[in-house]
Amino acid sequence: MNSMQIRRTGIAVAAAVLLPFALAACSDSSGDTKAAPAAAGDPAAAGAGESAPADATAMDQPFGPACAGVPKEGAGSFDGMAKDPVATAASNNPALSTLVAAVKKAGLVDTLNNAKDITVFAPTNDAFAKIPKADLDKVLADKATLTKILTYHVVGQKLTPEQLGNGSFETLQKGMVTTKGSGEAYKVNGTAGVVCGNVKTANANVYIIDTVLMPK
Repeated sequence: MNSMQIRRTGIAVAAAVLLPFALAACSDSSGDTKAAPAAAGDPAAAGAGESAPADATAMDQPFGPACAGVPKEGAGSFDGMAKDPVATAASNNPALSTLVAAVKKAGLVDTLNNAKDITVFAPTNDAFAKIPKADLDKVLADKATLTKILTYHVVGQKLTPEQLGNGSFETLQKGMVTTKGSGEAYKVNGTAGVVCGNVKTANANVYIIDTVLMPK
């Protein structure tokens, strides 16, 4: 019996010694489990998560070589154009004066200014200059043809640069335009290059292009 008592006493003592370590181990294990989600609050992790909006903001700015020629201040600046509907905004940009004159001849000023959430591929004066003068004068004198050409440059939704990467969009003229590219280099219908893109107006995103698009 003495032997049995000694063994029981030894087991009890061992249990008393080991139990705190076991509890401590369980406590540490539980703490490790809770520590994993806490990593999400790690400053490095938070910094990585915040980089996306910063990049998105950068991509949301106008881009392209012709953007350098846009006035820094006034109604024709990027800030000024953002306050006006698209036809009015374009009229404040000297590089788009031929387009504005064509829009007026076609009677589309109110149509464009009152439209909601559109994209306009806006040919520069140099783009119109590529068309032989006799042909351009003929088109400008034909309201029906002019309207078809101009509405072919308008898409009924606001397009982001990312959407232009490999896109196909219906225009107000009911024809389709295709876009391809990346970064700051995009083509429309494979021929017209975007020279100043992602310009914001009150009701439209504008991509200024170097070639007039012709309906297919």
